[in-house]
Amino acid sequence: MSVDPISDMFCAIKNAQAVKKETVDIPFSKMKFEIAKILEKEGFIEKVEKIKKKIQKGRKKPKPFLRIKLKYDENKIGAISDIKRISKPGQRIYLPYKRIKKVKGGYGIAIISTSKGIMTDKEARKQKVGGEVICEVW
Repeated sequence: MSVDPISDMFCAIKNAQAVKKETVDIPFSKMKFEIAKILEKEGFIEKVEKIKKKIQKGRKKPKPFLRIKLKYDENKIGAISDIKRISKPGQRIYLPYKRIKKVKGGYGIAIISTSKGIMTDKEARKQKVGGEVICEVW
């Protein structure tokens, strides 16, 4: 079990994409679901949905999971070139909206946790809110 479940999610996505898997299942959390919804909206993944897996021994309820359908082009190249974790549990990175820069000259996005929810760098600048920079995706 890792200290950083968000980083685990990014690793799972990158690894699944490297071996051309169609979907990847990740243990559910609201934060991961919000991040995945942004990735879906921005066109980096095909689809995200919350599913419940079968009940495991010793458990009363089925455990919820996120099923992420990965996106590829016609040459089977993944839509995500890379995901870079910026703010880590050991070192949180917070920025005011004026200091949020474009990722890869506007080709990528940064996902930011603000007081108004989780959003892209573009939305944060538009709404003039800063926050914790979770990751950069391109």
